[in-house]
Amino acid sequence: MKAGIHPAYTPVKVICACGSQFETRSSHKGDIRLEICSACHPFFTGKQKLIDTEGRVDRFQKKLLKSAAIKAARETASSN
Repeated sequence: MKAGIHPAYTPVKVICACGSQFETRSSHKGDIRLEICSACHPFFTGKQKLIDTEGRVDRFQKKLLKSAAIKAARETASSN
């Protein structure tokens, strides 16, 4: 192996959104932040958990309500 070309592995702290923290070694500088880890992932916990990234579920619900309101308005307009 050539000397001086490999990255330096330093201890970093990994922090999950659920609050779980652990320390590992990485060439990444600073802390690593996760949305989901093995402490809160449904595969490891056996519990269903809804993960809403970027508000996708909220946007879908709003879109669904808006389309239902438009459909209701069309039905009332066609019955008059």
